[in-house]
Amino acid sequence: MDSVETVIAQIQGLSGSVDDIIHLNAVLNQADEILQSQAQRLGPFLEQLDPSKHCLGYLYVLEAYTSSQIPKERASDIIRTIVRYINSCSAEQIRLAPEKFVSVCRRLKDQVMLLQVPIQGIAPMRTAIRKLQPSTEYLTALHPEFLLLCLLAKCYKAGLSVLEEDIFEADHPKDFFLYYYYGGMINIGHKRFHKALEFLHNAVTAPMSVLNSIAVEAYKKYILVSLIHNGQVPSFPKYTSSVAQRNLKSYTQPYIDLANGYTTGKISEIESCLETNMEKFKSDNNLGLVKQVFSSLYKRNIQRLTQTYLTLSLQDIANTVQLQNSKQAEMHVLQMIQDGEIFATINQKDGMVSFHEDPEQYKTCEMIEHIDASIQRIMTLSKKLSAIDENISCDPTYLAKAGRERQRFDIDDFDSVPQKFM
Repeated sequence: MDSVETVIAQIQGLSGSVDDIIHLNAVLNQADEILQSQAQRLGPFLEQLDPSKHCLGYLYVLEAYTSSQIPKERASDIIRTIVRYINSCSAEQIRLAPEKFVSVCRRLKDQVMLLQVPIQGIAPMRTAIRKLQPSTEYLTALHPEFLLLCLLAKCYKAGLSVLEEDIFEADHPKDFFLYYYYGGMINIGHKRFHKALEFLHNAVTAPMSVLNSIAVEAYKKYILVSLIHNGQVPSFPKYTSSVAQRNLKSYTQPYIDLANGYTTGKISEIESCLETNMEKFKSDNNLGLVKQVFSSLYKRNIQRLTQTYLTLSLQDIANTVQLQNSKQAEMHVLQMIQDGEIFATINQKDGMVSFHEDPEQYKTCEMIEHIDASIQRIMTLSKKLSAIDENISCDPTYLAKAGRERQRFDIDDFDSVPQKFM
């Protein structure tokens, strides 16, 4: 095959039956070098093809066409072309050339970022994910790109539509780390700190043979969110890689210092750490989270008071937690009551706060439904994990690796056979 015209003719002639499309895929693989070498003149040829009728061929031509340098003034046209293709392409055909499809979608991301309109890429990228996924449990290379666009556009709610799904399969470690790092950031943006911890935890504790920068940045945010949500940073679980356990703390020392200061409960310790490491927190784009850590210490100190006192004046609260006056104490207490962080009432007449027990009796219909849904989800997850464990235990690659790493014994390591059995 020696010309682009011949390739286009093949695409038009072999886009009918399933067998034709399989044959066309082989033809296009061989012709890819020709398409890449003629990238700048492929625009008119795209107009001869229908993205829905000639889906696979259109993908190869579009990928080659967008591989060349795209001037900024043509970016809008490229965006429209790619979006039109994503919306009309066949899921079955793009899965024959997933690398090409991912490449085209990444160029869509590059162009919307070039024009500083990331929001324009969110809907088509979500559509692309759905078409590329064999199931919702599969992590594609487009998941991190989609979440990045959501972050840049500050459309955190759009990202939740993907993050709510349980992931069990991923092809590339980098996609896994980025997915959970960006997912953690989106949950932070939505103030869902519990879910943010879950995502960042996965990025920090995932298997790794060498420490990577994504895990380091995830651990910085993990420390801050842990302090905001729980008031302390948990130790590494046993399944964390030895590389992460040995090295993460040395790369995040300012954050470790902040956590140590937080555990003292003293505002002055946090202020000192913040002043010392201000530039580091700014350069890491974590200053906003650090300020939330600072604010959460007041709440944490007020929560400690509920474990000791039944009633306390607003002025005493202000003095104990180092607030400027009783008005600030009242604002903090009211916000905590509204957020469900404490259970209390304020007597405006004498400025006294009465602390109460949690009124939830865990016997309402809504609570029972919530508990039942959680149990059902855990049961489903348990079955899935059992199936995965069984598949891994039968995998030839795993068995070969396990066999190589199993401790080898010399004949002398075994006890000698007792005389009576000889």
